[in-house]
Amino acid sequence: MNLKSSLCKLLFVFILVFVCNLGGARAQGFLRAEGKQIVNGQNQSVILRGMGLGGWMLQEGYMLRTAEFAGQQHRIKAKMEELIGPERTQEFYNAWLQNHTRKIDIDSMAAWGFNSVRLPMHYNLYTLPVEQEPVAGQNTWLEKGFQMTDSLLQWCKANRMYLILDLHASPGGQGNDTNISDRDPAKPSFWDSEANQQKTIALWRKLAERYKDEPWIGAYDIINEPNWGFQSKEDKNGCAEKDNALLRQLMVDITKAIREVDQRHLIFIEGNCWGNNYNGVLPVWDKNMGLSFHKYWNYNDLSAIKGWLDLRDQHKVPIWLGETGENSNVWFRQAIELVEGQGIGWAWWPLKKLGFNNPLEVPMTPGYQKLLNYWNNKGPKPSADEAYASLMELAENLKLENNLFHPDVVDAMFRQVKSTETIPFGNYSFVKKLTIPAVNYDLGRNGFAYLDKDTANYYISTGGPRTPWNRGTTYRNDGVDITQDSVSKKFFVNHIETGEWLQYTTAFEENKATTGTLKLLVASDTNTSKLTLSVNGDVVKAGMGVPNTGGPKKWKTVTLKNIPLKPGKNVFRVIAEQGGFQLQSLEINVK
Repeated sequence: MNLKSSLCKLLFVFILVFVCNLGGARAQGFLRAEGKQIVNGQNQSVILRGMGLGGWMLQEGYMLRTAEFAGQQHRIKAKMEELIGPERTQEFYNAWLQNHTRKIDIDSMAAWGFNSVRLPMHYNLYTLPVEQEPVAGQNTWLEKGFQMTDSLLQWCKANRMYLILDLHASPGGQGNDTNISDRDPAKPSFWDSEANQQKTIALWRKLAERYKDEPWIGAYDIINEPNWGFQSKEDKNGCAEKDNALLRQLMVDITKAIREVDQRHLIFIEGNCWGNNYNGVLPVWDKNMGLSFHKYWNYNDLSAIKGWLDLRDQHKVPIWLGETGENSNVWFRQAIELVEGQGIGWAWWPLKKLGFNNPLEVPMTPGYQKLLNYWNNKGPKPSADEAYASLMELAENLKLENNLFHPDVVDAMFRQVKSTETIPFGNYSFVKKLTIPAVNYDLGRNGFAYLDKDTANYYISTGGPRTPWNRGTTYRNDGVDITQDSVSKKFFVNHIETGEWLQYTTAFEENKATTGTLKLLVASDTNTSKLTLSVNGDVVKAGMGVPNTGGPKKWKTVTLKNIPLKPGKNVFRVIAEQGGFQLQSLEINVK
């Protein structure tokens, strides 16, 4: 069974177990702010554990690996139109919107443990841009966005999950970080245009009117990550802003429009500086309101969230980690443990993209890579038919059944938050022979399932650099460095440092103890590498030299004999006494 089919099988096991036990979808009542907590209709405290559907309604360049030449969605779309024309480009976007998020995606998230979904909305799926309105000052409503939201709400309701509506791209764009809102700097921004502001207010009134009676709509997140210097243009993202008067006024006006038709739904507001600068914004102006903050790439200790805890205490309002992610499994577990320990819910980012540090990964195709090479001036121009075919193949790969499932990410976000127990990555039971890919070490925390010295990125706290924890940025999202051989396509562990180790839990299906042989497939270009093997906590081979195989990808088998095996569970650890070698697989043989 190949890697993709193995991971898909594991994914569907996750889903099947959940769906078979799924109860009815009766809501527990509207979520609301009750002092410093979010509660449901039974006055029970609710911790939101959510996932943001980034990349669905709104593409960002880094998710498609186009950030260097086209960060905003409209620029990505223009690149496609140059190659395949407007009609075929629209076909691609129709397929993208259809395939990215479906019921099976929401079923999967519920099975993994999520109880909420954050929908990053692009306004242009709900209404026309102001410059395209047939009558200035009026609003043309588009059914596409509303129908997509209706479908998503039904999937969430079926899974007893709250749906949080998040205006991620406002008319004109709400900040100088143009990618996150698909802003075109050549046109008036949200803040520079009364027409854009009025359209946004009208859109929220329309949404609230449509969903006012839906208790599974968890909240309205009214403006995502404002980042604008109102007092100083040099303060591009509003991080030094002291006043934020226009931001506050616009959010007050949006709230008023919502409350004209909807008195029951919780409203989240976000400060300037990507949601984090609340100077001049507070106190809150509505009794059913919470504060959202966003957290990336900093330490996961109380000092990192002290400012938010202080605001919660001072203003007696709930706080919500409305967006976070894009880091390692270690960072994920730490962050969730931190905020949940303070009674704070969260929404991760994103569910899927071209990249490894999310639950689902959209596979890169050779055709799309050729297209990227052309756009990056590193390859020839494809024909229109070739480009169209590669883009439609990418859209097909958006479907969950074509995604790569990363169980280690889900495990870190839920099970590892509450447990230090390790579990096998796969079913590694055997009688006579077992081969384990080295990259399939146990699922669990650093220091329990593996030990790696570089496990997360904290560059905001440390001042840089922004380096990956897994240098190969593939297969798994732990600190363990993994890469793929370009010829054999097999994954292996590399950059193994002194003191690091990997653990593998197996099940020997015999009723008496015996001994076996362990074969390790290694590669090294040094004469100093050494490893130690422990079995069930006892060292059985210490300080054994790893041969110089002539290169980091020239593989040789190292055989260790007389390895003790007991009936049932056996735990192997491969420990780097002296690093500098690579490990591809372990093979256990019993005569």
